[in-house]
Amino acid sequence: MAKVEEPKFTLEVRDREFEVRRYWARIVAETHVTGDRKQAESEGFRRLAGYIFGGNKATTKMSMTAPVGQTADARKIAMTAPVGQKAEGERSWTVSFTMPEGEALATLPEPTDARVTLREVLPTRVGVLKFSGRWTNESFASHAELLRSWLSAQGLRPSGEVEVNRYDPPWTLWFMRRNEVWLTIDG
Repeated sequence: MAKVEEPKFTLEVRDREFEVRRYWARIVAETHVTGDRKQAESEGFRRLAGYIFGGNKATTKMSMTAPVGQTADARKIAMTAPVGQKAEGERSWTVSFTMPEGEALATLPEPTDARVTLREVLPTRVGVLKFSGRWTNESFASHAELLRSWLSAQGLRPSGEVEVNRYDPPWTLWFMRRNEVWLTIDG
């Protein structure tokens, strides 16, 4: 399998599967999706893949990059009645692709799907826990808790929502998948 481009970072700390990284500024294409995590992952991926595979006003095709990120949106969605039971467990998610290095907001083609947006991510310091395995809510939650505990033990303060990052296509054998959970670090 061909190696795909990943965003550049400086490694500050490595402790077994835990790391502290400082990422350079980058551009992401992202989309907001409502539903359970797995539905949002699938729908968001399709929208973003459509954009990089020519679903843009210039019909330009771009290279796939890794990872595919997914974060629970911090914003709340208003409840409506009488569908309270159906809405239970649903959340709003942001799914993102990092754009290839060297691209800027001014050089990237405009998406044809209004649900896909481009955004600059400023340099960021993140705590990372790397792991392999299945893409389940339980796995992501347990690894996020381990990362929070490790960061706390290091005297580092995380902020924001946990970001789940997947580096491999779905047909990769589960025990060979490269996954990470990230938490932004204050300071």
